[in-house]
Formats: sequence, structure tokens, C-alpha cells
Amino acid sequence: MSENQETSTKLGKTFDCHEAEMRIYDSWEAKGAFKPGRADGDPFTIVLPPPNVTGSLHMGHALNHTLQDILIRFERMRGKDVLWQPGMDHAGIATQMVVERQLDKEGISRHDLGRDKFIERVWEWKEESGGIIFNQMRRLGQSCDWSRQRFTMDEGFANGVLKVFVELYKQDLIYKAKRLVNWDPKLKTAISDLEVEQKEVNGHYWHFKYPVDGEEDRFLTVATTRPETMLGDVAVAVHPEDERYQDLIGKTLTLPLVGRKLIVVADEHADPEKGSGAVKITPAHDFDDNMVGKRHSLEEINIFDDQAHTNDNVPEKYRGIDRFHVRKMVVADMDAQGLLEKIEDTVHTVPYGDRSGVVIEPWLTDQWYVNAEVLAKPALEAVETGTTKLVPKNWEKTYYDWMRNIEPWCISRQLWWGHQIPAWYGPDGKIFVCMTETEAVAEALSHYGEEKQLTRDPDVLDTWFSSALWPFGTLGWPDKTPELGKHYGGDVLVTGFDIIFFWVARMMMDGIHFMGEIPFHTVYVHALVRDEHGAKMSKSKGNVIDPLDLVNKFGADALRFTLASMEAQGRDIKMSEKRVEGYRNFGTKLWNAARFCDMNGCFDNIDVEFNPANVSLAVNKWIIGEMVKATAEVTRALENFHYNEATAAIYHFTWGTFCDWYVELIKPQFFGQDEQAKAETRNTAAWVMDQILKSLHPFMPFITEEIWGSLRDDRETDLIIAPWPTQDATLIDVLASQELNWVIQLISDIRTARAEMNVPAGAKLDLLVQGASSDTEQVLEVQGDVIRRLARIKNITSHDGDAPKGAIQVTVGEAIYYMPLADVIDITAEKARLGKNLDKLSKEIAGISGRLNNEKFMAKAPKNVVEDNRKNLELAEQKAAKIKEGISRLEAMD
Repeated sequence: MSENQETSTKLGKTFDCHEAEMRIYDSWEAKGAFKPGRADGDPFTIVLPPPNVTGSLHMGHALNHTLQDILIRFERMRGKDVLWQPGMDHAGIATQMVVERQLDKEGISRHDLGRDKFIERVWEWKEESGGIIFNQMRRLGQSCDWSRQRFTMDEGFANGVLKVFVELYKQDLIYKAKRLVNWDPKLKTAISDLEVEQKEVNGHYWHFKYPVDGEEDRFLTVATTRPETMLGDVAVAVHPEDERYQDLIGKTLTLPLVGRKLIVVADEHADPEKGSGAVKITPAHDFDDNMVGKRHSLEEINIFDDQAHTNDNVPEKYRGIDRFHVRKMVVADMDAQGLLEKIEDTVHTVPYGDRSGVVIEPWLTDQWYVNAEVLAKPALEAVETGTTKLVPKNWEKTYYDWMRNIEPWCISRQLWWGHQIPAWYGPDGKIFVCMTETEAVAEALSHYGEEKQLTRDPDVLDTWFSSALWPFGTLGWPDKTPELGKHYGGDVLVTGFDIIFFWVARMMMDGIHFMGEIPFHTVYVHALVRDEHGAKMSKSKGNVIDPLDLVNKFGADALRFTLASMEAQGRDIKMSEKRVEGYRNFGTKLWNAARFCDMNGCFDNIDVEFNPANVSLAVNKWIIGEMVKATAEVTRALENFHYNEATAAIYHFTWGTFCDWYVELIKPQFFGQDEQAKAETRNTAAWVMDQILKSLHPFMPFITEEIWGSLRDDRETDLIIAPWPTQDATLIDVLASQELNWVIQLISDIRTARAEMNVPAGAKLDLLVQGASSDTEQVLEVQGDVIRRLARIKNITSHDGDAPKGAIQVTVGEAIYYMPLADVIDITAEKARLGKNLDKLSKEIAGISGRLNNEKFMAKAPKNVVEDNRKNLELAEQKAAKIKEGISRLEAMD
């Protein structure tokens, strides 16, 4: 076959991702490829962070799930018994709100339905609309074992949740107490810190004067952003070393509008440099004040009800009124009494409920708590001793800070959807905590000696309480299942930084407490996906990128590879559509390389006995060695969670080494008459292509599986369960590697020099070699045809003496290579062209530098604009340097 002939190929002209992806995915699933079951394989386990049942796929999910799937596919190919355990979280508040909004449209409320009917309605919604994210995950190729899908409200899982509660209660690690919580007055429930959104708002400091008892006309001024809370003040704090107030410590003030006596306490919470240095203390409505109150045994006066309306603990005039209206009343009344010193504008942080959108109220209420301090100790020790590692390591500090300063964990929520707390109350308030009502009735009978009416606690458990069981609850606990025995003590948890405390730490606490060992050995904390300018994505900014839009446009493989290639430890991802498009093009390059191999008979009559160790041609020894190096680098990088390094290794090998060089280097073998060399090269190309497909599969599963299955009919397995590529270092031939890498360097340098001098692409040049060693002369002899063809060289001859006039030169190793240009280009015209380009670049550099040195520009320009200018300056300076180098070469030729 001549070089210009084409033959048929088993691959179409292009890869149709839209047709192939779901076909391939359905085939994997039908064959059970996602299920564990390799009896001879070591277990490898990842639990999927359960998305909310209300959720749909966003870019953060796409990153998180892709990173997990890469590890899962990698270890599956390495022969491990892999389990990627999927499931969904019932998402108490979010789900209840979705269904309540439906009821609102029907003109009814959950209270009209009653608890049981409402919960039935939620289950109906879950079956019809919940879990859409799992279908979206399939679009991205995520290979979870869907047959093991769990839901935090499943009967078996729910039984485990109740068992944990009951056991912790009986161990005195769960208790009920009146403490300050984040209270959502719209949803009428306590919420976690993660469900609180801190917003900066324009507000005021109202400076109030509190009269000092026994000293006429002496006042202590306090400043507050929440005037309404003064009705619950019980003290004023001053710094113990603040000389202005030493004589007042221990004395009392009279609280205006109320008449309550306030004690002046010395506490370091008061900052002498801030305001007057005196701070009003409202222990029932401020977390910092609450801590001060505990240190000084102050009374806690709750002035609000569950709607944030004032209650009977305030003067009658202010009762039953919304907190913000009371604010206006208090300010007006203080002003009328001459006790409003001044009003000062300020920007301050206000907590909002992320679901309800209303201002959260610190509120004193009876809730259930876990003694987290006790449970945290072994979980803290596991990380301190390295039994569990956080990657990157800097996240360990965050973990330590939280765990060493842990507070009691509020686990009750005033909702209907969720795990109802298994506690029943007798008529005298006695609490019976049991797995079932039958057990509670039996305990009550034993306690009272007669039957009594019991009332179940209406609250449900915090969603994080149930998801803390995820690593063992999904495997069948409290039953001793085979899966629990083999797969608990999982390998890796992949998660975002924002839930290290809320979820990761609590899984560690529960896992160690109930299973006696850690739930995972490594916690990989991934980056945040931002827009291409580095800004956080948000609907309000209009910069949200939908991952499914990118999948529809470029295919799942392109998005997966983009996410992995940009996942560098400790650095956020700046997602750009152009990057995804670029990696789609990489897939096209791979497809075309596979077609080239197929068209040249590489997959016809495969030698099943082919041994890469027995090849004889240097070019084949070289590519086999380079493949082994690339695979070793991908393996090392994945083992250490360096996703970007893994993708870089296989990308540069596939595109650069294989497609750009090997394919070109072997054309003489394919189109020559040496049948033995042709057969060896075909077998080598087929072997290397298989190794590429295996190494790329975790990142680009669809296109690699399609090529794998299309090229040969005799595959023993699908690619998804094919063995990981060989990493036999003995296949690296040092001499062949040196020879071919030298050839590539020489050709590359010649091409660069030609391009810089604007040498026409079709022009063939003479190559004059000076100072070459005997080894180099031998390689030039052997590889001469390749060099002449790929570098567009006419003749290669030795040269002694001075540098030829009108020639450009490159140096590779010990030798200098001259290429005369006098008959090829007009040196004077070329110098003028480069000079013109340099002038244009110089103006561009001056303009960018001027902006970057302009204080007004730097003060006003957005961060991304400044960064773009710096990048453009760097590129322009690099181009200018190359042009100057070219001009210097031309001048040397005159």
C-alpha cells in the first residue's frame, strides 16, 4: 500500500458521543460491570457523598463525582474488588419545603393534612420526582453500583439511625437541654451553621445610654445593631483592664424601658478599642453574649416566641409584635427619653436562613444534643496519628481547629419529614428513649407501675445525624452483612472543604464509636469550581455553568478530562468552555490516531504472542519505553491524588509522543517493503494503542471503550474491567530512548528555526553538520531519511571551518547544524517584517504596562481584568523576545 492510499477502518470518521455514550453506559450496567464481586481482589471502597433527593447536578457535583469515578475505574482495572456505594439524603428542610410549596398552590398547608398524610405526600413526591441527579450522573459516566442504591429514610437505614440514637442516649452521650440555637422563624426550626448564610448589609449602630445606679447624670453608653434585644439585657461587660470603668465593675445600671437591674461585669469579650468599650449582654439572643453569661452565671431571658415576635418577658407595650417593628419602637422610645446618644452607619454581617431567606434568630430553646466532645477524641486522634490522612495536608489544621473546640451538637429539628426522635414522654415529663413505642410503653409500665398515656417527641433528627452513619449504614449495619465485613473501613472519601466538620468529622466519630475502626483511610478535599475569571458561580451573577450543557455540546469525556486536568491540589478551578472544547479535540486526535493504526492493518491478524520485550527496531523500542514511563507516571499521580499530573502525563504522551511523533516516524515502515519491520511496527502500534486506551479510560471512559470494542472482535473483556497497563521498567531501552529523543530534538529545533525565519513550508534546505561525534554521525546515517522527511531537509553533509554566510544554526548536543537561507528567503525583507512586528508588540507592551502601573486602574479594575492584563503582558514579552532572537539570527547571517 502506498502512502497516499486509504483503506477501510472499523471506526467511523468521527466519534458520535451523543449516540455512543448511553449505549455504552447501558451495556456496562447490563453486564454488571459496576458491581463488586471479585473474590480474589482486595476491597476498594468509596461511599458517594449522598446528594439531596431534591438536588440536580451542578458543577461541584460534576467535579466531585468525576474524581471519585476516576479512582474507581483505576482500581477496578487494577484488579480490586471495587464498591462505589451510591445513595441519596432525605434532605429534611429542602424536601419539606418543596412539598409545602406544592400544597401552597393547592391552597392547603401541612397542618391541614396532618403529619401522617403529609409524610405520605412527601414519599409520593420522592417516588415521582426525587433522585433526578442519579440519571444525570449516568450522563457523566459515573460507575456506581446502582443495584445497592440507598436512601437515608429506607427502612433498614432508618432502623440503624434509631439504634444509634438509643445507644448514645443510654450511654449518656445524648441528652436534652435548653441552649442557644440558630432559629429560623419562618420555618420554625433550629438549623445548622451550614444552613446559615452570612450576608453583609448596610445597617446602624445605635448608641444607647444606660443610667448608672446611685450616680445621677452618669451613664454607660453601649452600641448595638439590634436595639430590640435590649429588652432581654441582663448585664453590661467592660474589659477588666479598661481604666475608664474600673469603679463600675460589680455595680448596677438600670435598663431603660424595662427597669431591670443590670450588673457591670469584667470580661475580655469587651474590646476597649471598639465603640465605648462597653458591651450590652443578652445571653438568650447572642452566641457571644451567651458565653459571657455562662462565665458570670447570668440569667437568660428569652424575649421572643418561635415566630420572632416578642413574648411576655417584655413590658406589655412591646408584647406580641414582630422583632423589626419592636426595633423601631425601642429606638423611638429611647430617643424620647434622651437616651439615644447617636446613630452611626455601619456595614455588618447578618445571618440568613439559606432556605427561608429570613434573618436567623439566636434563640433559647429545648433541643436534643450529642456530647460531641467525648465522641471527637478518638476521631481527633485518628488524624493526629495518621491513621486517617487528609489530602491536601493543610486541611488537617481546619479539622483540628473544629475538633479541639467542639461544642455540643444540636440534633433535633422542628420538622415533620425526617427520622422522628424515638423518645416518649410520660405525664410528668419523664423521658423514655426506645427503638419502638411498644418498648417505651413497657418501660413506662415498669417505671410507673401502671399504664400511662405517653406522647412521642414530635421533632426529627438533623439530616447530618443520619448521614453520619453513611459508611456503615449503607452496608447493612446494624446487621452483620458480608459487605459490611469486607467493605467497611473504606479507602477514600472525596469531598468539598465546606463539610469537613459537618459530615466528615461526624462520620469519623460515629464510625469509630460503633464499628471500632475508622470509616476511611484518606479524605481527599477537592477544589471549588469557579467561572473562567475566578469568580464564585451564582445565579445572581449569571455565571453558573451547567455541566449537562457542556456534556450536550462536547461530550462527557471532554468535561471529565477538563475537570481532572484542572484539579490541582490546593487550587480552585477556573472553568472555561474553551478548555472543554480543547479536550474534545484531544478525543478527536485519539480517534484519528486509532483510525490511522486500523487503516494500516495494526488490528488485522493480531499476533497474540506479541511480546514488547522482543522488538528490534529502535523506534518501536523507544515508543514502548515511553509508554511504560507515561503509564508509571499516571499510576503514581493517581495513587497520590495528583489528578492534573496524571492527565498531563497521558495527554502529552498520546498527543505529543504517539500522535505527533511515532505516527510520523513509522510511516516508512508502513509504506516500505520490509515485511518483518512492517509486522513488528503494526503489532507495536496496536500494543501501544491498547495501553493508551487503558491509561485514558478512567478519565475518558466512553471514547476509549468505543475504540477498544471496535478495533478487535476477539477482546476477552470490555475495557472497563481490562487489566491496568504494564509498568515493566525492563521494557525501557535506554539507547533507543536516547537515539529517538535526539532525533526528535533535532527535528523540533530545525522546525522552530525555520518558523522563526519565515522559511516557506515547502522549501527544502541543506543541513551542514559541524562537530558531530562518531555516535551522532551513526545516528544521522540510520535516521537520515526520517530527519530529511520530517524537517524538510534536502541533503545532510559534514562541514568544517567557519559558519557559512547567510545560514541559520541550531545546536543539539555537541554538534552545530547550519541551514543556508540565502537562496530561500530575502534576509533584508525578513528583518523588516520582524522589525515591524516588534514595534507593534512594543506598543502593546507599553500600553499594558501603563495600565498595570496606573494606581487608579489597579484600584478600580476587577481582579480578573488585572490578571488577564498580566497574562497578556507576559505573552507579549515572550513573543517580543523570540522576535529579537530572530532578528539577531538574521543579523548574524549578513
